[in-house]
Amino acid sequence: MPKLTKRDIVVSISNQTGMVQHQVFDVVQRTLDKITDSLANNIPVELRNFGVFQPRLTKPRVGRNPNQPGSSFVIPPRATVKFKAGKIMRQRVEQLSRQLKEAAERKTKTAAGGQNGE
Repeated sequence: MPKLTKRDIVVSISNQTGMVQHQVFDVVQRTLDKITDSLANNIPVELRNFGVFQPRLTKPRVGRNPNQPGSSFVIPPRATVKFKAGKIMRQRVEQLSRQLKEAAERKTKTAAGGQNGE
């Protein structure tokens, strides 16, 4: 499955705005750097209609090595980033969810129909 990269974003914005790719790259990189710096300083980042990035500390937990039954160790707490999707993003992804579900149902019906000799 293809993925969207920073380069893809820069090229797309450059084509849409007519700005030089180097300038667009600089703006995109500075934006990402600012988001990263804020999260590293325990400052949540809210991007309206996109979502909220919030630094969190995980709880310590017990880990087990499947290759060594009986041995366990404590995984220490660590800082992670929680993302909560904004309203518009959530709605658009839910549309995708419905489309994928319908496509899977059609595929299942087609496969079942083919097995019955139809």
